[in-house]
Amino acid sequence: MSNRAPAESPARGSASAAIADNRQKLLEATMRRHQYRPDALIEVLHKAQELYGYLSPQLLASIAHSLHLPPSRVYGVATFYHFFSLAPQGEHTCTVCLGTACYVKGALEILSALEAETGLKAGHTSPDGRLSLLTARCLGACGIAPAVVLDGVVIGHADAETLRARLHALLAEAPVAP
Repeated sequence: MSNRAPAESPARGSASAAIADNRQKLLEATMRRHQYRPDALIEVLHKAQELYGYLSPQLLASIAHSLHLPPSRVYGVATFYHFFSLAPQGEHTCTVCLGTACYVKGALEILSALEAETGLKAGHTSPDGRLSLLTARCLGACGIAPAVVLDGVVIGHADAETLRARLHALLAEAPVAP
């Protein structure tokens, strides 16, 4: 299922404006619940990404203003943690952990195989928006290294062949309508 926000289009102007207004109201309610405290930044960023699908520069600036934080602090937190995205993600996401344990157990080889298979470089999304290939500094799953997260499911003791097969199966499914 896609986390992407509905596209804005002139034909659906009033409907998309209502969706945008509702998302903003929900985000505002989250900040109000946390009393606009700066220490609620991570919770607010999580809610914003859940609502919008990713954290745009405008959204980060709005959050910074509402929580009375410098934009550099908000941007720093959003870029530090791997689960925040500053760009729209694909319908499917594949995140390869490159932490020490995963790296030692072959994560780089897995990533290289997936890049070759998909034609994507890490950090990019396919032109059709179906797949994003990502990396993370550490997923905290060192005991099952190498670890990969495919559409939110952690796969431990991952290997390139199994991941290729799972990606093929996912991408063979019909795309989710926007």
